[in-house]
Amino acid sequence: MPLTYTPAQKQRLHEFGVKETGIHFDSHERRKVTFQNYIKNMSKLCQKAIREMVETPSRHILSSFENDLASFLTERGFIEVKTPTIISTASLKKMGIGKDHPLYKQVFHLDEKRCMRPMLAPNLYAVMGHMRKSVKEPLKLFEIGSCYRKESRSSEHMSEFTMLNIVILGPEREPRSGVLDLIDTVMDIVGLEYVLTECESEVYKQTIDVEVFGHEVASAAIGPHTLDASHGIDEPWCGVGFGLERLLMLKERKGSVNRVGRNLVYQNGIRIDI
Repeated sequence: MPLTYTPAQKQRLHEFGVKETGIHFDSHERRKVTFQNYIKNMSKLCQKAIREMVETPSRHILSSFENDLASFLTERGFIEVKTPTIISTASLKKMGIGKDHPLYKQVFHLDEKRCMRPMLAPNLYAVMGHMRKSVKEPLKLFEIGSCYRKESRSSEHMSEFTMLNIVILGPEREPRSGVLDLIDTVMDIVGLEYVLTECESEVYKQTIDVEVFGHEVASAAIGPHTLDASHGIDEPWCGVGFGLERLLMLKERKGSVNRVGRNLVYQNGIRIDI
């Protein structure tokens, strides 16, 4: 019976960014030699890439991506805000996330009153509520920042990940048209084709999700919404949140969010523990 790579060998190849091609071997020895040669060659390529990274320093691939998105949005009148990563559990309750909510178990709780934010929306609601008193609509905001969830390990999930959230309070266009424009604007910057799907949401009840190659990369919602009253918002709004590591993974064809995100083993998509 023909042999393929072992599960451990497949995992090791995957760590180097190699997709196992279903190669068959006629003996255990041939498989061992082929695998060792492959890893040796990949290690050499990584060493070369590490030297080039040192010789020509540049921003991390994720930071550059964030800069490109932020520059594009600020040039189009969006205000960048920065809010705390530690939030109150009370702010989660305003989002409908109480102890009986499915997302509650994914939250990193610091104590009974504080947690690491699992999303940017609670803080952006608060900022909108403050700023709406001083400026004319539309109020156009965005934030790029870390969020934290107890996710199972996979090529598409991280416990610490980066979100880009964009929101317009009092959009000039009808909210659904406004959010579709936001999605198209960002995806045009990224340079990836996408499809939209209507989905049920544990927080917003109904969302418009953005998919690339079958992978969800963003989720959008519109208001007025039932969550608005608890935040003192009564105007129409539209907003969308993008998972930047997953979006960048697909843009760069890296195969895993770990290769482009915050990591101890990968830097700029290069494996460094060789």
